[in-house]
Amino acid sequence: MPARPPARTHARRLLLGGLALLVPSALLTWPVPGAAGDEAQETPPHVSVRVVGGQKIRLEALPQVVQFGGKVADPDHAAAAVVATIRPVRVGRRVQLQARTGEVWETVATRRQDGRGRAEFAAAAAVDGKAATYRVKAMAFGGLRARTGTPVSTARWLEPTWTDEFSGGELGRAWSTRGREHGHGNRRTCSKGDPRAVSVDGGAVRLSVVKDPDATTRCRIKGRDATGGRFAYRLSGHIGTQGEFSFRYGVAAARVKFHRLRGQHGAFWLQPSGGMYPGALGSEIDVVEYFGDHHPQGGLATFMHRYDGRRRVSTGGWVSNSASYLRSRRDGWSRNYHVFSVEWTPRLLVFRIDGRETGRMTRGISAERQFPILSLIAADYEVPKIKEKHLPQHMYVDWVRVWETGTDLPQD
Repeated sequence: MPARPPARTHARRLLLGGLALLVPSALLTWPVPGAAGDEAQETPPHVSVRVVGGQKIRLEALPQVVQFGGKVADPDHAAAAVVATIRPVRVGRRVQLQARTGEVWETVATRRQDGRGRAEFAAAAAVDGKAATYRVKAMAFGGLRARTGTPVSTARWLEPTWTDEFSGGELGRAWSTRGREHGHGNRRTCSKGDPRAVSVDGGAVRLSVVKDPDATTRCRIKGRDATGGRFAYRLSGHIGTQGEFSFRYGVAAARVKFHRLRGQHGAFWLQPSGGMYPGALGSEIDVVEYFGDHHPQGGLATFMHRYDGRRRVSTGGWVSNSASYLRSRRDGWSRNYHVFSVEWTPRLLVFRIDGRETGRMTRGISAERQFPILSLIAADYEVPKIKEKHLPQHMYVDWVRVWETGTDLPQD
């Protein structure tokens, strides 16, 4: 992999305004685009809402979470996601994204409204080093008149709270190896985390599943995953920032190229700083899990796990029609890098791939500080699915970024 400039690994708390659905009243009085004095206003917010003529246009500028490609890349060159939601819904309605340059609005992209009422765009986060300003125009369609929304700016997201770009030859100090003992209660009888399954080179961290070179016996799988045969013990790449970096509310993203074969699963996930155990507060947020190419359900999944007293409650599941988020038939989750992100507010989780929404959750949202985890793990139920001659398997992570919003969130 090609090398790139040294990483910026830092922690900076940004206590700014709210995220989606938590819209301060000031947003509702932003001047109508094109009205007198519009250009003299201060930088627009990152969310705007306009209701006019029986139509509602909500526009949100998100961080730089769009960066598809086969090689490592500078996250500062990633595109921002811009999402318009328009009511009433008219599937197929053309929606223009317009960028402001001086006093001129220029159409830079056109999308069609989907069945959820959304039009999703990838756009430059900055122009000549300054935050970009966008608005959308919903074109006349199906008896509805053309309407223009109020502007939004990317300014809020230009500086991430925390970032790691995995430059150099070793992990940054924020990361540590997790799960270093065989876990009979978490379905990891045959595998454990080990630093030898993690390496940093060429601008990415490589997480692997490898045969344990120190094992003198073979593993028998018992319990709920019991199966005949004995299998080689495995070491897993499993790292997290517990005790070094955590955040509360915001957007977290990772640019990942997953492993190829079934028999292990790669993941980018968040856990409460205090841990997950019966009675614990908070929720585990599995932003993405991948179970290998040619999986009958497509291989991609998103989950949230929490405890209701001592009872474990899980929500989520397979990403529906996951192939539709690929760029082409030649693309693949193990062939190229894609950005997987979660937008986390007190009321909502929104999951995206390269800026396109895959799902959302509204119940059991964690209010606890969370820390990022990256892993490639061979669970007991997966071990029999791969021949040992096909080990090792590898997953690559180009960068991880967090844009924190903290508790300074406005109320409806």
